[in-house]
Amino acid sequence: MSIYTLCLGLLGAGILGNFTGYWFGYRAGPMLFKRKDSIIFKRKYVVMAEEFYHKYGGTALIIGRFVPIVRTFAPIFAGVVKLDFKKFVLYNVSGALIWVLILTLSGYFLGMEFPWIIHYVEYVVVGMIVVAFLPIAITLLKKRIKDKRNKQNIQ
Repeated sequence: MSIYTLCLGLLGAGILGNFTGYWFGYRAGPMLFKRKDSIIFKRKYVVMAEEFYHKYGGTALIIGRFVPIVRTFAPIFAGVVKLDFKKFVLYNVSGALIWVLILTLSGYFLGMEFPWIIHYVEYVVVGMIVVAFLPIAITLLKKRIKDKRNKQNIQ
């Protein structure tokens, strides 16, 4: 298969997958607001997601492509909070372009230049996952430190 066909196929799948997630969230969103809080679902999480999208909408969709769990739920929450569809289209397409081209072409050209890298693919994948989760880990660590300081100041 040519690299062009592969990139076009992955790009189409990435864009259509996020459109499907957005549509599902858009349709299922009203039901979520009617549900009572449970152990897993809390209405406040949907409100927090809405505030997050109003603040970081495009960035969340683009960066979210590189984070395995976020990649699945970002377009769904964008639909739930009814992120402006024109903005969603822009960020969906640009995020898919960046994601597909960076990962596919870097793998293609690294494989061409360093054929022995095939023996280390597991390490490369783990490294990419660690790098993708770093921003989230740093944010959570900062929040934890801030909460701890606030708690100490209260006492």
